Amino acid sequence: MSVVEQYARAHILTDADLPDEDDGGAIPVVLRYDPDHDPRSVCVALPGRGPSSVPREWTFSRDLLEQGLRAPAGSGEVRVWPCGRVQAVVEFHSPQGCSVVQFETKALIRFLRRTYAAAAEPVPH
Repeated sequence: MSVVEQYARAHILTDADLPDEDDGGAIPVVLRYDPDHDPRSVCVALPGRGPSSVPREWTFSRDLLEQGLRAPAGSGEVRVWPCGRVQAVVEFHSPQGCSVVQFETKALIRFLRRTYAAAAEPVPH
């Protein structure tokens, strides 16, 4: 099985890690799925703050991402919910703070479809 990696643009709505002068503009986010490593999980990597910082990554259930596109889902470190008709919000909690990231729903749906194809599973309805 092959790794699925997709780049998406997102907006950080709040983040304790970002400097005050950040304008909240679109950021590049990496969505990754490795069925050989863990067929039930996806990874979201947010870029680091400065030129020498490392991306922050969260690995969580693929089902959580799927469910959160339809209704609020999750607890603990990762929560997902729809935001209007064309956007979805993913909220990440860490000891450094909380990142609330807004995605276009179609980018997340496209990514999920690719993960099901990579794992040769039927796409849930």
